[in-house]
Amino acid sequence: MKSIQPVILAGGTGSRLWPLSREIYPKQLLCLTDQTSLLQTTLTRVSSVPGMLPPVIVVGEEHRFVTRSQIDEIWRDGAYTILLEPVGRNTAPAVSGAVEYIFSKEADDDLVLLVLPADHLITRVDSFIEAVQEAAEKAGQGHIVTFGVAPVRPETGYGYIERGEDGKVLSFKEKPAREVAEQYIAEKNYFWNSGMFAFSLGTFRREMKEHAPDILSCMSAAVANGTRDGQFYRFASQDMEACPDDSIDYALMEKTSRAVVVAADLGWSDIGSWQALYEVLDKDENGNVSRGDVLLEDTRNSLIRSEGRMVATVGLEDTLVIETSDAVLVAPLSRAQDVKKIVQRLKKEKRNEFKIHQTVYRPWGSYSVLEIEERFQIKRITVYPGGKLSLQMHHHRHEHWVVVKGTARVVNGEKEFLLHEDQSTYIPAGNNHRLENPGAIPLELIEVQIGSYLGEDDIVRFEDVYGRNV
Repeated sequence: MKSIQPVILAGGTGSRLWPLSREIYPKQLLCLTDQTSLLQTTLTRVSSVPGMLPPVIVVGEEHRFVTRSQIDEIWRDGAYTILLEPVGRNTAPAVSGAVEYIFSKEADDDLVLLVLPADHLITRVDSFIEAVQEAAEKAGQGHIVTFGVAPVRPETGYGYIERGEDGKVLSFKEKPAREVAEQYIAEKNYFWNSGMFAFSLGTFRREMKEHAPDILSCMSAAVANGTRDGQFYRFASQDMEACPDDSIDYALMEKTSRAVVVAADLGWSDIGSWQALYEVLDKDENGNVSRGDVLLEDTRNSLIRSEGRMVATVGLEDTLVIETSDAVLVAPLSRAQDVKKIVQRLKKEKRNEFKIHQTVYRPWGSYSVLEIEERFQIKRITVYPGGKLSLQMHHHRHEHWVVVKGTARVVNGEKEFLLHEDQSTYIPAGNNHRLENPGAIPLELIEVQIGSYLGEDDIVRFEDVYGRNV
């Protein structure tokens, strides 16, 4: 079998799985069905297909380090590329950017690309392999292949594909009303639109040039003017910002005459809501799905998940309860799609809960906000061995650092020194400072911030080993 180039789209936010999924730590990075993230599961599945080349993964700029960390846990030879999107522009620019990057490496026009979302669940891996092999053959014949999933219920949360003779795509349908979905099921030639594609490099570029030339042109420039940063390749910001925001379905699939569908029974779900997750997970004798420290009494057909504190329920039915360190969601399972309305309100009210968790991951480690008031904030900071924060300064806040575990190398103004357990230092506003872990165990410290403004944007970076803006 010919080689296949996998392209994994990992730039989404999964707002309907709030409060677990946040903009800084989105759905594809979460462990929702087992002990591996959806991204890791996708990469493992891809590696099982014969002829697969090292993957190209497209991610948002702010997810790059945690994405790389998760990939390295399962793809240990380092043979992969991460493409960074400085701004989100939907799936058509993301796919076009990946195609133009691969083309820039003098890839053969006949090379088949397999495009997969990073956040979908597929339980029938053997069927997936068979479908990929069929799709690759059709892609080699000049078709643009989309994967259609045989529907098992009249689902109103998915788009549909209408299939004609020889697998030709007759039309794409938006998410239908229930009676329309029931009609699709009865007609037997409609399939769920999985958002997975296969095509040759040359076919895709020719079809985009005909049907969406602005997107192709912008992303070609974004690659040509992009920059290499280790395993990362960053699309040029100015070119990508100028790119139209459009999905691959609207920009290309609904316009091309080369679209065909490969139908497959994959055990597929896009896990697009809490109800969708509930439907694919194993349930107890009362129809409940529970995770974490959960105590259920007279509760049926519900999804109850605790990330920390004990959650106890009494007399619930068809209910969703999700507990995290800074937010609790309670809703009927049937209203799971409306969680996105909560996220929209959080954004409108400029609250941080839509964007970050109480624990925030950085390339050097993580920090957790323990308490925050108008003029002070307390954080627990963990720095990996060898980790180093940027050399920085704050205009509006002073900081006190107390080491509780490990050894810290500190730059504080003109001085550089080591701090050990139970030692501390004070950093006045305006002082250049840096924190580093020179030891072999994680460094843990408590940081107390005091000042008139405590926002994360009050950071002036002068030097950063991770390539963040300075």
